[in-house]
Amino acid sequence: MTAEPDDLVVSVMSEDDLRLAVDWAAAEGWNPGLSDADAFRSADPGGFLIGRVDGVPVAVISAVSYEGGLSFVGLYIVSPQWRGRGYGWALWSAALERVSGVVGLDGVVEQQANYARSGFALAHRSIRFGGVPRGAAHDGVTLLGIDDLADVERVDAAGFGARRSAFLRRWLAVPGGCAAGVRSGSGLSGYGVIRPARRGMKVGPLFADDLDTARAILGRLVAHAGEGTEVFLDVPEPHADGVALAHEQGLVPVFETARMYRGGRLDLPLERVFGITTFELG
Repeated sequence: MTAEPDDLVVSVMSEDDLRLAVDWAAAEGWNPGLSDADAFRSADPGGFLIGRVDGVPVAVISAVSYEGGLSFVGLYIVSPQWRGRGYGWALWSAALERVSGVVGLDGVVEQQANYARSGFALAHRSIRFGGVPRGAAHDGVTLLGIDDLADVERVDAAGFGARRSAFLRRWLAVPGGCAAGVRSGSGLSGYGVIRPARRGMKVGPLFADDLDTARAILGRLVAHAGEGTEVFLDVPEPHADGVALAHEQGLVPVFETARMYRGGRLDLPLERVFGITTFELG
């Protein structure tokens, strides 16, 4: 007998559940970071939902809330053998009940029409660039850590649209990763993070006041990755300098999403966003 959607039991993910969700993301070809599960959970532990039927995981989603009325939906996956039975829609509906205010997402191409039917409107495309980078000079770039959290938070909030202190504490110390920035006066004029992924390494975020600053930071992150390592960078398509920087490094488009919003629109200073943090959390 085919199970019905009301057989779905929705609960908050455990740590093991979230690791399973990230494994599913890898199977979808999204190339998550090796330590993403632990860092993601710190953003909003109650914002990660899993649906089960008779105890079997069938679907996952994140609906993370940040300070200031911003939420972000992502990591939305239905296990392939359970698709087409209404479970995804049921979990999607449960996730949307959890969030309010301005809600964002980075939607894969095949789901964008469905998101539009739920009230999400297109803001811009985002392009994942990947390849073995050429590298660049990185004079004046300093490594960053937890002691720099206050400065990082200011730059990050301006580029992301909300404060996310708990997440940044984990993100700046991701195992095998590197955080770097450029100091200007008493603060930072930009910062970025690179972390090991299932394939190569991923940069995100990369926020900077200008192209030269972004180029220097990216050069330092690429140096951390090491010669011959593939690097991936997610760039808002309208940001011409961000796209140019990716091409300058010899990276090519490998994937795309659509940044969409419901309940208003987050007017980010895209001229400062050379790299999105993650497609899952914004």
